[in-house]
Parts: sequence; C-alpha cells; structure tokens
Amino acid sequence: MWLKPEEILLKNAFKLWVTEKGNDYFVLQRRRGYGEGGGGLTGLLVGTLDTMLDSTSKVAPFRILHQTPDSQVYWSIACGGTKEEISQHWEWLEKNIMRTLSVFDSSDDITSFVQGKIRGLIAEEGKVSCVQEDDPEKFREALLRFEKWFDLPQKEKLVTYYSCSYWRGRVPCQGWLYLSTNFLSFYSYLLGSEVKLIISWNEIWRLEKTSNVILTESIHVLANGEDHFFSMFLHLNETFLIMEQLADYSIKRLFDKETFQEEPSLSDPLQITKRGLETHARNEQFRAFFRLPKEENLLEVYESFLWVPFSHFNTLGKICLSESYLCFASQDGSQCHVIIPMREVIGVEKPDRSSRALIVCVRGKRALRFSEVRDFERLANAIRRRCGMTASPQHSASTEVTYCFDLWECQNLINHFEDNPEEVALMVGQKDSSKAVSTEALMTVFHPQDTENLDPKMEQSWNIHFSEYGRGTSMFCTKKTRDLIVRGVPEALRGELWMLFSGAVNDMATNPGYYSELVDQSLGTSTLATDEIERDLHRSLPEHPAFQSDTGISALRRVLTAYAYRNPKIGYCQAMNILTSVLLLYAKEEEAFWLLVAVCERMLPDYFNRRIIGALVDQAVFEELIRMHLTQLTEHMTDLTFFSSVSLSWFLTLFISVLPIESAVNVVDCFFYDGIKAILQLGLAVLDYNMEGLISSHDDAEAVTILNKFFDNVTNKDSPLPQTVQQNSVGNNDKASSSSKVDVSDLIKEAYEKYGDMKSEEVESMRKRNKLYVIQTLEDTTKQNVLRVVSQEVKFSASQLDELYVLFKRQHFLSCYWMMNSPVLLHHDPSLAYLEQYQLGFHQFSLLFSLLEPWSLCSGKDALFLWAFRLLDENQDGLINFKEFCCALDILYSGTFTNKLKFLFKLHQPPVPSQSIHTPLLIPHFAQFIQFSKTLYNLFHSDPEEESLYRAVARVTSLLLRMEEVGRRLQEPTSPQKSTTSPIQASSTPESSSDTPSTPITLEAGSIPQEVEWSFAFEQILASLLNEPVLVRFFERPVDIQARLDHAKCAQLKALTVAHP
Repeated sequence: MWLKPEEILLKNAFKLWVTEKGNDYFVLQRRRGYGEGGGGLTGLLVGTLDTMLDSTSKVAPFRILHQTPDSQVYWSIACGGTKEEISQHWEWLEKNIMRTLSVFDSSDDITSFVQGKIRGLIAEEGKVSCVQEDDPEKFREALLRFEKWFDLPQKEKLVTYYSCSYWRGRVPCQGWLYLSTNFLSFYSYLLGSEVKLIISWNEIWRLEKTSNVILTESIHVLANGEDHFFSMFLHLNETFLIMEQLADYSIKRLFDKETFQEEPSLSDPLQITKRGLETHARNEQFRAFFRLPKEENLLEVYESFLWVPFSHFNTLGKICLSESYLCFASQDGSQCHVIIPMREVIGVEKPDRSSRALIVCVRGKRALRFSEVRDFERLANAIRRRCGMTASPQHSASTEVTYCFDLWECQNLINHFEDNPEEVALMVGQKDSSKAVSTEALMTVFHPQDTENLDPKMEQSWNIHFSEYGRGTSMFCTKKTRDLIVRGVPEALRGELWMLFSGAVNDMATNPGYYSELVDQSLGTSTLATDEIERDLHRSLPEHPAFQSDTGISALRRVLTAYAYRNPKIGYCQAMNILTSVLLLYAKEEEAFWLLVAVCERMLPDYFNRRIIGALVDQAVFEELIRMHLTQLTEHMTDLTFFSSVSLSWFLTLFISVLPIESAVNVVDCFFYDGIKAILQLGLAVLDYNMEGLISSHDDAEAVTILNKFFDNVTNKDSPLPQTVQQNSVGNNDKASSSSKVDVSDLIKEAYEKYGDMKSEEVESMRKRNKLYVIQTLEDTTKQNVLRVVSQEVKFSASQLDELYVLFKRQHFLSCYWMMNSPVLLHHDPSLAYLEQYQLGFHQFSLLFSLLEPWSLCSGKDALFLWAFRLLDENQDGLINFKEFCCALDILYSGTFTNKLKFLFKLHQPPVPSQSIHTPLLIPHFAQFIQFSKTLYNLFHSDPEEESLYRAVARVTSLLLRMEEVGRRLQEPTSPQKSTTSPIQASSTPESSSDTPSTPITLEAGSIPQEVEWSFAFEQILASLLNEPVLVRFFERPVDIQARLDHAKCAQLKALTVAHP
C-alpha cells in the first residue's frame, strides 16, 4: 500500500528492520521477526510493539523508503503485508520512476517529484470512505490493519477505531478496538499472546458504561452469554456514543427493516461514517427535545442571549436552526425554550451591530430579540432565505415586504396581518379546511355546557400565562408552564395545548388537506387492520355518550382507518382505539389524527406493533427506576416481573384504561408536555403511595387488588364532567367507594416533586440500553418456540438444534449486512408465525448448506444445491424456513439408506406443480438418470473406498440401462436389431473421473429413440443399489454432527468472504 510520504530517522531503525535490497533512491526493508528467522524473542517483542504503535508503516512486515545520495533523510512511501505485495511496488518504482530521476539536478527536486507521484497514486486508488474521514491518511492505515487482522468481507465498512484495553479476567490486554458497520472487533498482541474478538452488533444483549473498584470507567458488552469489558479510552463518551449508534442502527435496519430514507448518511451501509452517526444522533436529540417532524435536521447552532420579556432579563442558550424551524433553548433546557416555525416569521431586523443582535418578528404582534450572536448576519440571512422558501407562490412577487429592516416597518407588517388573517392563511400555504369530515371536538358536541363551566381560577391562570408568554406555536415554554400543566388544563384549551406540546400542530400546518385525502383513499378498503378496527369500535369508552352514537363511532373509524392506511407497518394495534377515543373528545377529527401520528411515530416509538417492543422497553426502564427509587419495595419483592405485567396497560393507554376518564386526561396533559417521563414518574408515585399495602401483600393477586382499589378512588375535583360519564376499566364498587379518595392533581404533583429531577436525556439513554436486552429476549423466546416445534420432526439433540438455529439466523442476517433492500430482509416480518420470521434465499441457503452437508462434493455443487432448494421450497416463494432446512439435514445426517437415496432421487425429478404422496417416484428422462449417476460419483470424492464405490455405481448404472433396454425391446418388436456400443458409456461417468474404472455399457443401436421417453422408478434403483454392500456402508456410515456444526461456526463468515471478494 502506498503511504503519504513521512520523514523518518534511521538512527536506531536497523535494530528493528533489515534491508533486503536498495539503490541510490529507494530501500526495501523487512521487519525483524518476520520471514526467515522470524521466531524467538525478537519476533515476540516486535509483534507486541507493532500492535501498540499507531502507524501502519511500523506494523506492516515490509516497507519501502525513499532517499537521495547526498541526504541522510529518509521518507516512508510504501508498506506491504507480504513479500509479493511489496515486490510489486518495488517493480513499479523501477519501471516508472527510476529512469526519470536521473534528469533532475537537485536532491530537493527529486524528493518533491517522488512525493508528488506517490500522493497522486494514493489519490487514484484512495477509497471514497477514507476521503470522508477527518484524517484520510491515518484512517487508511487503520483500514489496512483492520483488513489484515480480521479477514472480513471487503464490503465491511470500517467506521472508526480506538486504542483501549480489553479485560480477560483481571488482566488487561492493550490493543485496538475497531467499530465497523456490522461488527465490533478487537485485536491485541502481547509477547506471543494474540487476542482477536469479533462480535456482530445484532448479537449484543447489553451495552452500557460501568465502573467498579478495578475499572474506574469501562464499557460493558454482553453478547452470546459472555461479558466483555473495554477500558482506558482517551474519549470514552465519544466511543460509547458511536457504539450505541451502531448497535441501534443494526437493530433498526435488521429487525425493524428501517431504510433511513430521510437520513442520507445512513441510507447505505457501505458508506457509514463516524461523522454521519454523530450527525444522526444530534438530529435525533434535536427533534426529540423540540418535538419536530422527522424530516427536520439540525443545520446550524448559535450561542446567544434571548430577551425574556416576562422575566425582564437575558437568558443564555443556543439557537438551533433547521430547514423549517428556529428553536431556542436556555442553557439548562428547563428554564425556557421556544419554537418558531419559519412560516410564522414575517420579518428579521438587525437593530444594533455593537451588541450583535437581531429581532425576529412573528405573527401575533410579537418579536423575539437575540443578542451576542457571534455570526448574527449569517443567521439573519439564513432565516430570510428559509422564509423565502416557505412563502406561497401567490406572494412571491411581494416577498420584499416580508423582510423588514427597521422596527417601524416590522410593526406595520404585524398589524397588517393581524387585520387581514386571510392573507396569513394564504401565506403559509394553508388550504380551506371547511371540507373536513368533522370540525368539532366530541366534548363540545355532547357536553357543551360542561366545557363552559370552567374553574375561573384555572382559566384566569392560563389567560395570564398567554398574555405573558404568548399563545400558539411560538409560545415560551417555561417552568411556570409545567406548573400549570401539573395543576390541570381547562377543558376548552386541552385540544389546543395537546397539539402545541406534541408538535402535531406543525405536522397539520405543513400537510394541509392530507387527512381528507387519506380518508377518501382509505374509504371502503378491507384489510386485516380494518377488520380489527371494526371489532374494537364499540369497545372504546363505551360508557361515554359520544361513543354510544354514530357520530363518535364514525369519527373513530375514520381516524383509525386513515392512520392504518398511512402507516401499514403499524396498521392497527389494540389500545390505539382507547387513546384515539380520548383524543377525539378534546380535539377536532383532523387534529386527533395528527395527535395519533405524533404519539405512534414520535413520542411512543415501537409501541403499537405486534410485539409492542416500545412498551416492553419502557417497562424495563420502569423496573430500573423502581430499583433506584423504591429500594424498600425491591427488598420485599426481589422479582419485579410482577410490575411489568401490571404496568403494561399503564404505558400502552397512558393510564386511560385504569383511571376514570376525568382523571386520566390530566395524565395525558402531562404526557404531551413531558413525554414518557411523566408516565414513569406517575408510575413510581402510584407504587410509592401504595407501598405499605404492596409490602404486606401475600401474593400477586392481592397486590393487583390493592392497585385496582387505588385507581378506583382517584378523582378529579376540577373536572366539569357529570358523574354519569365518569368511567374506569375496573368499575366502581362499594368497597372502593368507602376507601379514601385521592385527587389526581395531588398525585401528579407528588410525582413531580419526588421524581421530577429525572432528566429526559437519562430516560432516553435507559431506553436505548434496555432496548437491546428486550429485543434479544423476544428473539430468544422466538427461538425456543421454533425449536420446540422443529424438535418433534427431527432427531437432532437440543444443543445441536440450538446451534443450527444460531447458524441459520446468522446466515439470514449476513445476507443483509451490506445492502439496505435485501430480498431476505424484506421478507422478515416479526408479525408472521415463528417459523416464517427467518428464511433464506437460494444464495444464503447454498452457502450454509455447503458448510453442513455431510459429503465432500467435488463438482456440480451449485446445480445440486439449486435442486435441493427447489425441493424444500414447498410453497415456491423462493425462501426456505428453518424447519424445512433442518428436515433436509436430518435426512442426510440420520436418515436410513432408503431415505437418503430417496432424497437424492427427488432432486433429479423434474418439478411437478402438484405432487401427492401417491404419485410414483420416477425419473422420466434418460439425461436426468445420467445426472443422478454423476451425483453419486461426486459424493465419493476423497473417500477411503473411492475406487470401490465408483465401480459399484458403474455396475448399477450398467445394469439399470440394460434392464431398461430389455423392457423397451419387448415393447417395440420392430426396432432394429443391429448391436453397437452406445455412447452412454462415456456419459455414465463424471467428466472429472475419466481415469476411474467403469464397466462398459453396450446397447443396441437405435434402441434410444428420441420420440420415446425413458423412465426409471425409484424402486428399481433402490433394489439395484442394495446389492452393492460398499454403497450401503457409505450411506449408513454415521456422521459426526458436532464436527460439522463446529466447522460451520468457524467457516461461516469466511465462506461469505470468499463469496463476496
């Protein structure tokens, strides 16, 4: 490999290097410890040093240096892992460089020419992936080590690498950690002891930062039942972030089939870079904090002060700019944050250059003043440019008035839009929504008097808040906002605030008319999702009058059906009907749809699918929080799985299914403001409130009763709803009514006071950490179910079947590692039956089958594997499941002589569309019979009795052909009687075995008429082969199954490397 020219000193170099050849301008050297005399103490010391040092030129066994006769300075220009590789570089230098150097007069000119030529070669052969790195040359050197040490397929993309220690027991091994798209790899070489580790990201159960007495800070990886610890990182947090991103990327791509179309940096697994992963993590954090659509990406960040008018001071924070939003968050994130959609901006002004300030004017007679912005002119131009992009075509001619450059013009423009709201609607591209299906929240239709009976104090508090902090999309969100949410939201404002805090208001504003189009398109469709929706419509808040009428039921049907049509990956899942019913009570129909989108796709990811992974992950987080905050409860109840089963409905329905509706909506208020953190806090508060009862309970049933009684008695003193519509899932009873009542506002307040210091970033980190474990637990459950079914059909032991499943599943994923839209990956559906979740296409099948089949085939492998694949693919979908694969291996490993022969016989039968068990086993063509004979020959390659087996097959083939000829002559008495030697003899033995003895086969000339088909019955062939004891012994010889499995485990990845050069 050519290297970027680097100056080196040779004062002590000859202790480590030996000169092989040289001339006036170049020297080829070999590393001591390699090649001849490479063993002994020198080899150990040099090998250890090579692993520790961070330079490929020092690691590679061979190198080429450039020198000039009158200079003592040397430059490294090439290195190589083998003598052949470095010799090619040397020959190229002699042919292309040496003749040219004689024309130069100056040594400096010679060196400059050589360096320029080498840099040109590097640029030509440089990989695109290296160019994208911060230090292409250094990364290129690391890539050489990565390829040399781990021998992975060349398609595998190295993302980054770090120096660290890997702990084997209590002994650290210093080496290098390599993080690639699909693997975590580590290499160390210390005094003859080599440590090499390769772990697939999709096999990791846990990934977390830990610390103990020995390891102050380390990264713990649990994979395949083994714990691995890495420490002594220079940048541990950075390393962990990249590892976390790669593991999450693998899970989403391989298990969730996500294609990352909105993330160009992640859309191709062959082009993943460290920078791309860091950008993806930053974008995710940005969108999650500000509740923005998934299309938004963080483009620019500016540190600045924002003038907070209600507090009369400047707060320090950061301006975050995306394609369509200008966001600001104070330094700690909790003091205040504001989101300004570009569609709301009507002017940008730069009033004071000395303070580097700018004023952003928005609709609603409001202006935000940012100061001490380092590059405030660039920010102002960026905002103007994006506002121009979002302006409607109708107003493109008057765009110049949109950007005002003094405060007076800005104020006039604000007043103009306030007086002409219809122009505002046109400016932001909103369509007339009068054709919406339903324009009223169900609560205003069925309880109009209740929405008016608001608590005057609560209403007054919110009005004061709006006057100080603003109202609408650009409202300031502060600690006071959270305090008001905890106290409760007025019924009339609930839908508006839900839309605002969830970010759904932005989704709806940027997609006008989208919901109406979905309703029209989904109307009348019939799918599994629509059938399930119809079944659950009347189970959604049945006690509420809104859902006892066709108005509420129809609105619920339209919203759920439209969403199932929009997102077929989720479709419809139980609990969505309960959540949507509550949304429809307080929001208009279109608003309820966008709220459902925000919940399912942004706030509760992976909740609403067949495996409810998201809910299970949050249950695991909940268990972790119980151990942290409720130690008294964990000491009494060591097994916390009880709380997982009980709390599932809490998370899936946001407590709607367990609390009375008038109390549950207060919980939903908090959820839309604080996300899942609010649900976790409330769950802890519920357990804390019932601590004594839970500790004294004797079994799970008693604990469930305690919690149910508690939920029955949670009330809402501020609710205007009449008692007739107060509902809960358990039902009121006499015992519950006699118990003490708990106000939901007090309960929520207590949750925030005790557990409000929990940060959203910590919750997200716990989610990521537990997601790996939850998914692997589900995968393990799937495996156990599959093995239980398959074990009844085969003779493999439990451990052998387990190893086979691991090989089969790994082969499935290996086929998906280097492409985004792998056909096998597209067919992976967790909602399918257990046996159908992992399947192999022909290419993957042939690779794995070649590692496990019991015979050493010398030729014709591809054709034989193709026939086997077609035979096993009973439903002809081009895929083989685990049961079909195991049944085939079971026949070849443990089947009788007859079963094995029948399997081989069926491979050579032509495909039959529908074949019953009564269909006779025939080979109807002469050519297929000859191919069957060749297959038998190929099975005996390298067998100790190879010659005897060849002779036996030749005798059987000759006998069967004679028998067929006799039968044909009896059926055709007029056929010619002239005898000659048939050319069948030449084709009855494999081409590769021309020197193998065989019995001559003579047939009558013309006895193989082209218009008459041959046919050989399985019974004929079986009877003939049974007369050859050597053949019977060969097929009945026991197979060392464990040896085949061990061989496949070691060679599986290498086989793929050969297949993908």
